[in-house]
Amino acid sequence: MNELATLLKERDISIASVESFTVGAFANAIGSISGISQVYRGSLVSYQTRIKRDVLKINQDIIDTYGVVSNEIAGLMAINGKELFSSDLCISFTGNAGPTAMEGKPVGLIYIGIAYMNDIYTYCFELSGSREDIKKQAVMFGVEKILDILK
Repeated sequence: MNELATLLKERDISIASVESFTVGAFANAIGSISGISQVYRGSLVSYQTRIKRDVLKINQDIIDTYGVVSNEIAGLMAINGKELFSSDLCISFTGNAGPTAMEGKPVGLIYIGIAYMNDIYTYCFELSGSREDIKKQAVMFGVEKILDILK
């Protein structure tokens, strides 16, 4: 996370996050870095589906078609979050950290969306472990993917 923070500050790239199953874990990690307020705009925890619909303005038809644990929702969360926070980059996390299947999707299935400038990147991972393990792994993978994009 320190490498990401340094790169964002050096390049003056503003960032925001929209999180569902990670419940603010990314926000907590990046927000713990001294001086990050230079570039970090904030976070929205959109844990419930209605927040994705009502606050992030994701169309209910898309939610009904793909489910909230999907590539499509991860992308829209990042795009709409980027707009909401007026940031250069927004990362989103949606998935199922357990304890049971959700929308017919297994525990550990997660999606990360990254909207940067005019591009959108989405990633799917199948993770294992406890709820906390899955959240930590997701944040780590999210940081790695942002670094890949910026480098």
